[in-house]
Amino acid sequence: MESVNQPFTLSNSQYWDMRSSTTNRQYRIFAAKPAEAPPPEGYPVIYLLDGNALFATTADAVRAQSRMQKKTGVSPAVVIGIGYPSDALFDPARYYDYTMPTPPDKLIKGPEGMPWPELGGVDAFTAFIRQDLKPEIERKFPIDCSRQSVAGHSLGGLFVLQTLFNHPEMFQNYVAGSPSIHWNKEFMTEAEQRFLSRITQGSEQADGMKLNLMITAGELEKHHPSRMVENASGLAERLSILAERGGRVEYCEFAGESHISVLPAFISRAVRFALVSAPEDKS
Repeated sequence: MESVNQPFTLSNSQYWDMRSSTTNRQYRIFAAKPAEAPPPEGYPVIYLLDGNALFATTADAVRAQSRMQKKTGVSPAVVIGIGYPSDALFDPARYYDYTMPTPPDKLIKGPEGMPWPELGGVDAFTAFIRQDLKPEIERKFPIDCSRQSVAGHSLGGLFVLQTLFNHPEMFQNYVAGSPSIHWNKEFMTEAEQRFLSRITQGSEQADGMKLNLMITAGELEKHHPSRMVENASGLAERLSILAERGGRVEYCEFAGESHISVLPAFISRAVRFALVSAPEDKS
């Protein structure tokens, strides 16, 4: 008797569509929860940009690494992929959600000289995550709000850094893979300087926060005209000041990997960074 083909699904996973309460833009939310019962404080959570492309790999990485928690140190966690109701791996709507407003004369050139899609919606997208998505996730799953992470690659990495600089209280762990700092270098430099000023002056907003940051790049990205590796490594060095406030700062360069081929390695390292407790926290 011939077997009947069945659609493949990820266990303990689901998705749903939801709209932003401020812009009415629609998002597809992918969620994976652990099979294990939650600890008393709830599960840690990873919010992941470009969910259509990266959710399944990340959910599997968490599931595999947390199976042997005593050896890996990786905690079971809820994985939330933020994507779009589309079959595209990287939906053009990401350009709006992940980028800051940028004057036309400051924009980098589009691929083959083509115009960019709509841009400059980072504040509205941040508001969606803060006001709509995070409360919904915390209603659906028992979440440990002291162990929240955000991870993104390329323009997603740019979004992660903008969130760190402008809204550092939203997460405890920030993971930026091959961040597109070159998109608007002037804007990012000013945002970084304001952030460092708050940190060094001990402002009320920054006081008491222990922020953990990992920035990564692929070795072969050093050949890219955007100076991806130079920008990423330089930023990690400047932000090492976070370690003086009890946080962690790591920079990782993946040998032999390019901007796209680096994705599985980035995800594996991001999971470990976000979900391994600091040594002093381990029992």
